Amino acid sequence: MIETVFVIPLWADLLAVGVGGVQGALFAAGFQGERRLDLLGVAIMGLLVGMGGGLIRDLLIGVPPATLQSNWYLLTACGAALVGMLLAGVLHRANAIIVVLDAGAIGMFGAFGTVKALTVGMPVVPAVFVGVCAAVGGSVLRDVIMGLPVAIMHVGSLYAVAAGAGCATVAVAFSLGAPMVPAAIAGILVTAVIRVLAVIFDLSLPEQRRLHRRKVAAETGTITIVKP
Repeated sequence: MIETVFVIPLWADLLAVGVGGVQGALFAAGFQGERRLDLLGVAIMGLLVGMGGGLIRDLLIGVPPATLQSNWYLLTACGAALVGMLLAGVLHRANAIIVVLDAGAIGMFGAFGTVKALTVGMPVVPAVFVGVCAAVGGSVLRDVIMGLPVAIMHVGSLYAVAAGAGCATVAVAFSLGAPMVPAAIAGILVTAVIRVLAVIFDLSLPEQRRLHRRKVAAETGTITIVKP
């Protein structure tokens, strides 16, 4: 039976938002010259990456955005972005940890979005779509506002695909009668494992013109790449 109410634990939502805020700051740190960002720009990057997915999720579902129902979301996203900016050098050296945390955040946004969509009565396929949009929404908004090519549209380590696999896992488990918490945890783990393995093994979907393997992305430079 579909449950009518699903409340995402605040600590889990804020964890995902905080990791997103740090990711936004690390992204902002890569700009140089005339495109470098000031404190406001870094904070905006943190808001977009940390809160964008949740906003898109709730707008698609048609419910009041959870990120605007508490002071902690804005504070967490901005605070995490500023901390990420100050510690950018240290965090870049701990890049493997950041990749793992980012994979977990993608999984959480996707799983929460999927379960929330299912609990308001959406069919399975649209619910998975909502979950994927929640998982990748922050990065899409980030690229759009900076006038950059949208990353998920181009050849790169599996990102949206990992989110889709995790969201589908949630939907299947939930449809088979699994409680929402185990279903969400399973989806998070599937997304995180696929994303991390894609980074380590440099996996990507085939390019539209020909099959090829791209060079490892800059953000994964400190992780040992295992060639098949």
